[in-house]
Amino acid sequence: MAYPKNSDDDDLTDTSQTVAAGQLRAIIERIERLEEEKKTIADDIKDIYAEAKGTGFDTKAIRTIIRERKKDQAERQEFESILDLYKAALGMI
Repeated sequence: MAYPKNSDDDDLTDTSQTVAAGQLRAIIERIERLEEEKKTIADDIKDIYAEAKGTGFDTKAIRTIIRERKKDQAERQEFESILDLYKAALGMI
């Protein structure tokens, strides 16, 4: 059975759509702000690497150290053991 169309139903739908659109806009704007902050931070990091290179440091080694410091001790030791095993198998050590 079909119910008669009620103008209150239209108002509710319009309000729901407006709220959903507002929430979506807010989410997108927050992401855009964070993406801009991320770009700014990435530019700052790039500048620091350039500074390090300018003072004679090897930036590839610095990147490796930073990557390794993110790992916990056990993970780092396991990786180093595997790396040593592979080097030995290839006659590199």
